[in-house]
Amino acid sequence: MSDQTIHERPRAAKSAARRRHLLDTARNLFVERGFHQTGMAQIAAASGIAVGQIYRDFANKEAIVAAICETDLVAWLEETNLHAALLAGDSAAIRAWIERVVTDEPSYDSRRLMCELLAEVGRNQRIADVNQRTEDRLRTNLSAALTALAPQATVQSRSTVMDFVLALSWGMVARMELSPGSDHGAARDYAATILQREVAALAD
Repeated sequence: MSDQTIHERPRAAKSAARRRHLLDTARNLFVERGFHQTGMAQIAAASGIAVGQIYRDFANKEAIVAAICETDLVAWLEETNLHAALLAGDSAAIRAWIERVVTDEPSYDSRRLMCELLAEVGRNQRIADVNQRTEDRLRTNLSAALTALAPQATVQSRSTVMDFVLALSWGMVARMELSPGSDHGAARDYAATILQREVAALAD
């Protein structure tokens, strides 16, 4: 191992820690203040990281949003679990993964961030692009899951079920945001029942 490699490792670890701190800080600000009311100056002040350093790590605020979305998406998608189920041909696990997309209850912060970003999609093309990349990745995974469960179904039929899954998922998030004090368990169970029926019909 060279001396250069030895010296580079602490720098890389420090850089990664700085980026994590910055993203955590920005995420909290977006949740508390909203995306529109949070600028680079506020992120710099709250994180203790100079604006110039932030711009060396991220080209703009939208790049920070993209990095936050990527981190959240990786954690939420649980792609490793899905891919393992696909390789094993485990239909029950595949169906459970699809169902979780609809019934998973996001944390308060995650829900606020999702709704905040959704509000920006119509007025900020960069955020719209981030959202589209996120949806494309989710649809890729949904397509793989539904193809495994219903290989004989048409592409259009699977696409329709994917649209239905996404509509149910966003609908549950919106309902929780609009009525945060309510018990949404019954609605989630009902949504899961409808989804199970549609997936079964697709496979028949």
